[in-house]
Amino acid sequence: MSRFSPIPETTRRALLKTFGAGAATAFLLPSSVGSALAQAAFANDPFSLGVASGEPLPDGFVLWTRLAPDPLAFGYGMPKRPVEVDWEVATDERMRNIVQQGSEVARPELGHAVHAEVGGLEPGRDYYYRFTVGAERSMVGRARTAPALGAKVERLRLGVVGCQNYEDGYYTAFRHLAVERPDFVFHYGDYIYENRVRTHETSRYYGGLPQPTARNHVGDEPYSLDEYRRRYAQYTMDIDLQVARAACPWLVTWDDHEVDNNWTGSTDGAGIAPPEYFLLRRVAAAQAYYEHMPLRRASWPKGPDMQIYRRAAFGNLIDLHLLDTRQFRTDQPCGDGFKPACDGQDDDDAQVLGEEQERWLFEGLDRARARWNIIGQQVMMMSMNREPWHGPILNMDSWEGYHQPRQRLLRHIADRRLNNVVVLTGDEHQNFVGDLKTDFHSDKAAVIATEFVGTSISSGGDGADKRPRHEEILRGNPHIRFMNDQRGYLMCDIGHDKLTANFRVMDRVTTPGGAISTRASFVVEPGKPGAKQA
Repeated sequence: MSRFSPIPETTRRALLKTFGAGAATAFLLPSSVGSALAQAAFANDPFSLGVASGEPLPDGFVLWTRLAPDPLAFGYGMPKRPVEVDWEVATDERMRNIVQQGSEVARPELGHAVHAEVGGLEPGRDYYYRFTVGAERSMVGRARTAPALGAKVERLRLGVVGCQNYEDGYYTAFRHLAVERPDFVFHYGDYIYENRVRTHETSRYYGGLPQPTARNHVGDEPYSLDEYRRRYAQYTMDIDLQVARAACPWLVTWDDHEVDNNWTGSTDGAGIAPPEYFLLRRVAAAQAYYEHMPLRRASWPKGPDMQIYRRAAFGNLIDLHLLDTRQFRTDQPCGDGFKPACDGQDDDDAQVLGEEQERWLFEGLDRARARWNIIGQQVMMMSMNREPWHGPILNMDSWEGYHQPRQRLLRHIADRRLNNVVVLTGDEHQNFVGDLKTDFHSDKAAVIATEFVGTSISSGGDGADKRPRHEEILRGNPHIRFMNDQRGYLMCDIGHDKLTANFRVMDRVTTPGGAISTRASFVVEPGKPGAKQA
């Protein structure tokens, strides 16, 4: 086991003390007002939200932190003044061999968040980093540069995580993820949930199993920037989540709950708010998302819009295409949710990615020269009849509600003979392995790619190994190879000879201290679409 432990005990005590305490913060300004930057002294830890890294390139990465000595208070304990924050990058976790250092200005306009874009480093190796402000120093995080472009890479470990409803359970899975020391993590979305505080002790999920509310949100449903900041702060203060964010670089995308459940384009999930009003909410949500994620300046919010779709390259092993299935999507057909089949599914004008992103994806898949073409995205791509015993019930918020866009993508993969495509997905709060085909209803249709759907970190509560009528669902969906309803994450071991998806599951999440195990492992070989159980 690694000696890497990114949270010192002093920071741990400060986090526990600060959480929910609303402790007063002393922030001292210099007697001279000639300087534009505030000089700080804090009564509480200004690094209460931890540190993170992301967006790896062969020569560097983004380093993130956000100053918040009183994170749950509006104003989060900081003055409305810019503050200089120093950062250091070292080759060792004791921070003795410093190889890069610099300063960033944490500004109140951006919630005193810091996004330091570090370059000039060696490719394909670990680095360690920390921040300093005044006399305060952050925990040490581990970052990693991407391999050089086209370099030979034998193996890489990619964690796949998301869907972490705070009220549904504890984040023990994140602690286990950090212990496994992946090279990188792909977070597919639903970092926060926007729902208001529950006023009842149990909630019933679509699996039909009652689950307790493990812990409560602070505050009502967010609409303003301050409210979104508070929600992000509550999630990010979780110690197990901080450990995972400090353990390796993250590549992040959003799904719906970062704004509103099942939103699309300029339409809110319930279809209640006029578009111009909902776009105002998206402005606040986009800024709060950027403030809390290790993203580059290229993703800087422009009003309600953000550049979320992008690529990452890992030598000659992986070309990773990260999608945005929310901003450019047309509204769900025939109403949202789980519905019978409807004519709207075949709408020729329907979009999931939008024309520009779809063209970008197709061109990127065609140009990719790495061993694996991996698509990281949010909602299930494979077809799935949710209730085959009495007729098709379909998730209209998934690609199932958008037949023409899905068919264009699957047909492109088939026509170009791209036999190295693997799709990594979240959203479902279950584990799935499925074959992707141009015709899901034909036994004769060829398998053209594999989709691995990773379960949630906490959303859905403890769950169970199998939901009711598990076998009937599998018989009604013969292209689905595996289904499981526990919480956890995907750990993908990726080599030139095979890609192995390990479904890591928790025995419980509604109480702390759950244990992790591997429920199943599936293997895909390059040039041979379709997964086989290991």
